[in-house]
Amino acid sequence: MSFVKNIIRQFNRQCETKENHVDEELKTRYYRVNLQSLFQSVKEIIENDQHAKLVSESIDHGEIAVEINRGKKMFAIITIITVKPYETAVDINVSTEQTVLMGAFPSLKAEIIRIYQELDKKHTYIGVGKHAGE
Repeated sequence: MSFVKNIIRQFNRQCETKENHVDEELKTRYYRVNLQSLFQSVKEIIENDQHAKLVSESIDHGEIAVEINRGKKMFAIITIITVKPYETAVDINVSTEQTVLMGAFPSLKAEIIRIYQELDKKHTYIGVGKHAGE
């Protein structure tokens, strides 16, 4: 990525994961677990975080909405989808409305990585961007 693109990205107020993301840390992550267990784990991670508040949840849609306040107010949508039996994907979209002098993107990315690290402790991680070419 060019220097100019890196500078511009620094000031993005949204960070999201996806299958074919250029940043390896921001690719969709897959876990060997069923949807219900992974959904419950995400809820537990949020409930055990004093800086996070569960706003809404829908297991039917596989989505959890969260307000996060770690000095910066952020909003996250965590999407959980079963791809195959015992192969579940997690995508995260974190955004903020605040303007940050040095840019919000690093904090948003750090929040995504933090959530993924917590999930890695609870479930068997099986890869990233596994279905990007499909």
